[in-house]
Amino acid sequence: MSKISPEAQKTLAALRKAVADALERKRRLGHYAVIWRDGRPMVIGDDAPSDIAQNGDVIE
Repeated sequence: MSKISPEAQKTLAALRKAVADALERKRRLGHYAVIWRDGRPMVIGDDAPSDIAQNGDVIE
């Protein structure tokens, strides 16, 4: 594995913080979010659409 430059590390940290902040805001507002987990989209949150399973599959 190659070493990440200090600039790239700062950029990655900023992106991670931005995503964490956005997900926290959605959680506080009661909005659902679509995230990527284990190579698949996944819906998280209490108000997720009922026609989308928690694993991202569309329910017909």
